[in-house]
Amino acid sequence: MSFELICEIEPPTKPDLKHVRHQIGTMSKIAHGFLIPDNHIGRATVSSVAVAHEVEAMGGRGIACLNSRDRNLLGFRRDLLTAAAYGVDQFLFVYGDKPTVGNRTSDLTVRSMIEEAREFSPDLRLGAAAGLRALPAWKRSADFLFSQVSFSVEAQLRWRESHPVDVPVYAGVMVLASERHARTLAAAIPDIDLPEELIERVAADRMAGVAAACEQVLALRDSGAFAGVHLVPVSRYRDVESALSSALA
Repeated sequence: MSFELICEIEPPTKPDLKHVRHQIGTMSKIAHGFLIPDNHIGRATVSSVAVAHEVEAMGGRGIACLNSRDRNLLGFRRDLLTAAAYGVDQFLFVYGDKPTVGNRTSDLTVRSMIEEAREFSPDLRLGAAAGLRALPAWKRSADFLFSQVSFSVEAQLRWRESHPVDVPVYAGVMVLASERHARTLAAAIPDIDLPEELIERVAADRMAGVAAACEQVLALRDSGAFAGVHLVPVSRYRDVESALSSALA
């Protein structure tokens, strides 16, 4: 069974795609596809559909993330039409983090987005996010699942064994860029399995987060339990590509 590496791109907060193109060009050596977040952590960014189109134009496979937080039904239909015009046909639908400005709309849910997108076109490939807990029955109708980021291979394997599904599941792996990044993450997601020992390693060595993420990717690949990994390299994408290019060959 093939093992896919889906790399998350850091989308721009300004109208300049130069940094996006550099990420795509660097990570395309190891990535089978790219996930583009949608106003992640509540900040406005360039449209994930537009960036997914840029990925496709550079010869890659783009997955546009769309959240229910920022759009009503009409806005969602606009996004689907725009994506169709651009040739973008793969999506990850999510609820969305709390916005830093403005309010959350309640017009859509991830479930209704999947239903609406299926009605728009049965040829779209649609994904949903899954926490490391009981999986709602309706999420089994998705074409693929991205499981929550975890820093424990054992926890990921336990969840996978306890929640079998017939669709591809991609395990979430994130690079810890610094001690501050790690502690911010731990505070924002109380149930995340983030060992203090790993945080201390990252505090002592700036490359420790990269090494830990790469080791996790390889362990998940060797387990055979997942179709692949959703890798979030944050700002360390050059280091991650360098470390994984030979290991995944």
